[in-house]
Amino acid sequence: MNDKPHDPRRQRPRPKPTTPERLHAGALFYLERFASSSANLRRVLMRRVNRSALLHGTDPAEGAAWVEALITRFVETGLLNDTVYAEAKVASLHRRGTSKRLMAAKLAAKGVDRDLAQTLLNDDLGETRPGGDLAAAAALARRRRMGPYRQPDRQAEFREKDLAAFARTGFSRRVAERILACPDPASVLDLLAEDQA
Repeated sequence: MNDKPHDPRRQRPRPKPTTPERLHAGALFYLERFASSSANLRRVLMRRVNRSALLHGTDPAEGAAWVEALITRFVETGLLNDTVYAEAKVASLHRRGTSKRLMAAKLAAKGVDRDLAQTLLNDDLGETRPGGDLAAAAALARRRRMGPYRQPDRQAEFREKDLAAFARTGFSRRVAERILACPDPASVLDLLAEDQA
């Protein structure tokens, strides 16, 4: 048992200087925990390089070259694949009820190529976004218990709040109103089946 009292002023140990081996180990450790695009992994590794340059005076240009070599090697070996990452991210966000607009922003924040993102997001009836924004809005309504998923006597009372919630998550008013016009969950399923027919 540790007999030393906790000292809130005690700091974490300083990170060690960046080397190619430490970058490689850090990149593998990151990829074990998180899926990543090549641009996102580059950002993560460059933060290490820049911190090392600030604390230890290492050369940031040399560190950047190591990062680029590492990214290239990971892409060649298939450890990093932006297309697979983007497809999985879009599918996951779609299941959670994320709008096309918000998905585009999240993909851009992770460094996914704009053309790749647009290709995936414009495929409304494909494998990554079956049913498009209407199906995503239905999933959001179900998850947050909005509109047809509320008690019938409270739907009108919360209509404006539900519209605002849809708007904040990037859905068009037309899509939101189509979901909110459904009186119950069975009607939502009928609407989605009719839309995909």
